[in-house]
Amino acid sequence: MSLLIDGYNLLHASGILGRGRGSGYLQRSRQALMNFLAESLDEKEASRCTVVFDASDSAPKGLPRTLAYRGITVKFASGLPSADELIEQLIQADNSPRTLTVVSSDHRLQRAARRRKAKPIDSEQWFHGVVRRRIESRQLTEHPNVKPPAPSTESEINFWLRQFGVASEAERGEVESPSGADQLDNPFPPGYADDVLDEDHLL
Repeated sequence: MSLLIDGYNLLHASGILGRGRGSGYLQRSRQALMNFLAESLDEKEASRCTVVFDASDSAPKGLPRTLAYRGITVKFASGLPSADELIEQLIQADNSPRTLTVVSSDHRLQRAARRRKAKPIDSEQWFHGVVRRRIESRQLTEHPNVKPPAPSTESEINFWLRQFGVASEAERGEVESPSGADQLDNPFPPGYADDVLDEDHLL
């Protein structure tokens, strides 16, 4: 099963957005989202996951348009109006669309996925499912003979996000690179695409 993720759409739906505005705000939020994905997917899932972000004229020169981040493929929609166009191209080019899951709440992308028999899923629904899976995995490890109920409220989801170190990182503005990573490994340099996270890119 392959995953194709609408990056800014998931970032908005997940609530991982940090506080404030400016380059540091968006850079921390993107970093937190990518770290959350890397820590939530197993090695095989990560290797088959592609996250697409909008690109803009403000992107630093020389930034690769496709790169790997902790095993996940990251693509930037360079030369295109938005990530939607690149995601549609990737859906169309997929050799096994029936095994492809497209994560986006954008109805246009969901229709494109259905046309090729891929599975579309709303970003919020997918995100909450991943959080629940992590909660169950942790609790089953700690209490192997007891199956915990899945959380059903937003406050419970937010509590567990803090436990996983996601919400607190974004809120504090202290997202750190994973062990062994430095700025050369960071696909989101400060100031990258600060002008693209608006309502047109979140629907």
